[in-house]
Amino acid sequence: MSADIFVSYAWTSDAHRAWVRLLASHMHLIGYAVAIDATVDYGSSLTGFMREVTDAKHVLMVVDDNYVYRADSVPGSGVAIENEWIRSVYGDRESGWLGTLFVNNAGCCLPAWLRDHQPKGFNFNSPPARPDYPGSEQINELWRWAEGLPADKANAVPWSVLRNRASRLEHIDNLRDPGRWRSPAMSGTVRFDYNDHPNRTYTLGYGEFEFAVSVSGAGNDNIYVYADSMKAVGLILTDDYDEGSVSKFLSPGRTVTPRVGQRVVVLNHNGALCVIRIDAVQREVNGSEYVAPYVTFGYDILVNQ
Repeated sequence: MSADIFVSYAWTSDAHRAWVRLLASHMHLIGYAVAIDATVDYGSSLTGFMREVTDAKHVLMVVDDNYVYRADSVPGSGVAIENEWIRSVYGDRESGWLGTLFVNNAGCCLPAWLRDHQPKGFNFNSPPARPDYPGSEQINELWRWAEGLPADKANAVPWSVLRNRASRLEHIDNLRDPGRWRSPAMSGTVRFDYNDHPNRTYTLGYGEFEFAVSVSGAGNDNIYVYADSMKAVGLILTDDYDEGSVSKFLSPGRTVTPRVGQRVVVLNHNGALCVIRIDAVQREVNGSEYVAPYVTFGYDILVNQ
């Protein structure tokens, strides 16, 4: 699949390479597939990678003074070779295909073959005489160029709004991530903010020893535990019980209501057993300050029973 943005730059110095790769990371962060030589696997053909410039949706040429020198005066350099590929297809591409980013290039000079074309340019130079550093405005301009949006921002949605929207979407996706509501260990302690889960279900263990435990609020110090995703559930009525006979507490009912300090036993569809101890219960409070409900429980999956 062709890249959204192919980054062409000179290996002027370690600091310059780090700066360009950081820029590429920013573009990747806002959703673009970025082709840059840092992604080429060791032993792969760098020449083959450079040819990919002709297939990219956009090319971003990071032009420092050394880039211009190497494009014009060092024919065998990587910069010169990439420029040959860019030049070979430039006339067949739309006007916004190539963008030029100027950094450490106070005169905003271009390679000789490109000077008459004057492609879209972005000034990332930092004037030494004053603390005027490139930042969000230039990144915004890069994004508008890649999207083919006009320079006029009259209809632009502010970045703060986009960020808030993306944050809300990611928050909900994170809450729905099955990995958030799962503990594959055979024993442990879990805090379950059950109102955040669509089905109020927490999965314990794995394979034949997997238990999908469903709960809901009941009172100040107790909780409903359901057999909906299990074969059966039961309330353990004594502290002095034997794991070998704990199944006697199972019942055919749909739910049990243990208090803090009590235990329940659940049976999965493979016939395996798990003992759950209720350590803490927080009921939902809809007052001047909202308090979300949760349950903290310890569990032991009885792998030898």
